[in-house]
Amino acid sequence: MSGDKPVPEPPTFPGRSWLLPSAVLDPDHDPENGHAGRPPKRTARDWVVDFTCFLLAVFIGLLTVETVRNEPYLPQGFAVFDQVLGALACAAVWLRRRWPVGLAVAMVPVCFLSSTAGGAGFVAFFTLTVHRPFRYVAWVAGTSLALTPLFFWLRPDPDISYPWAVFLAALLTAAIVGWGMFVRSKRQLMLSFRDRARRAETEAVLRAEQAQRLAREAIAREMHDVLAHRLTLLSVHAGALEFRPDAPQAEIARAAGVIRESAHEALQDLREIIGVLRAGEPDDAGRPQPTLAALDTLVSESREAGMKVVLDQHVTDRAAVPASVGRTAYRIAQECLTNARKHAPGAEVTVTVSGAPGDGLTVSVRNLAPPGEVPPVPGSGQGLIGLTERATLAGGRLDHGPDQDGGFGVRAWLPWR
Repeated sequence: MSGDKPVPEPPTFPGRSWLLPSAVLDPDHDPENGHAGRPPKRTARDWVVDFTCFLLAVFIGLLTVETVRNEPYLPQGFAVFDQVLGALACAAVWLRRRWPVGLAVAMVPVCFLSSTAGGAGFVAFFTLTVHRPFRYVAWVAGTSLALTPLFFWLRPDPDISYPWAVFLAALLTAAIVGWGMFVRSKRQLMLSFRDRARRAETEAVLRAEQAQRLAREAIAREMHDVLAHRLTLLSVHAGALEFRPDAPQAEIARAAGVIRESAHEALQDLREIIGVLRAGEPDDAGRPQPTLAALDTLVSESREAGMKVVLDQHVTDRAAVPASVGRTAYRIAQECLTNARKHAPGAEVTVTVSGAPGDGLTVSVRNLAPPGEVPPVPGSGQGLIGLTERATLAGGRLDHGPDQDGGFGVRAWLPWR
């Protein structure tokens, strides 16, 4: 997947999203600190809940109006002040989503002065419990419980005794805390599912991109190994025809045949690689992949191209070599022979393969110094980098470097268990 265009993020909870709280649907919502800036847009469920909370605060306030009027020793002016303050507290319930902490803190002194504001205070306290961590709830609840005995001492309920009034107020506060914590835990569970789904989707995209990148790298290595070998054979024979136009007819025919066969093989390999790119077929689709047994054919092709190649094999059981290990060894020898044709034409090359189960498979390719000056080849070194990566992916290692006599050597070790 291309990294130039951002991937559009699908809705977190598709379907009936209007049945969910806006805090759950909001992607920037922080369950610990709330929403930074303006609150998220209310859903239909939020409007229903907010209107229900407002009606509940008003209903509880209306139930306490008659109690306030019947309180003995309460001045008439303070009773009116109690009801006005309760009405303002009920109206402030609509701000509970935007300022849950501020509203809950403000309701502590308001509820201490106004009995009719009790319903609004319960709603604000419940909102605080749902939307904020427990440390805020503990401070507000502790302050409210500390003022409860003083409130009922100054304004005793005519129908309930003082101990029962204090006990019921504390029990109601504990019930609101428990209910709010339960709702908060369910909401946090939904948020964790949302975050987990997003992480899983992001990881799936990253895994797909990584798999695609690795597949492209593998195809690029395969294309380099195969086509470089074929094209260097073409170059050698075409160069021989160019510089020896007076060669015998049989030699020209043989060189032309090698050119035709190498071109056919190169086109066939290229067609298979392009097929993998188009259809996403595995690497082992199409023609059989080369193994260690094909090393003799590779050396024969190089000898037909005019190279001086010495093959020395000391493998205990060539048929027992794993296919992946044999293919890697073949590709290493193929790339080394290709490099020798390009950088040391005319020099003798020695290919040594040895190993046994448990000891591993060792591939060593060394060429002598070229007999004359060799012009620099553009892009040199890329093949050795690919060989090092190939050996590392197979669990082995590869070393390369020039010899003291001017030659060059490559030595690779591959695990054979």
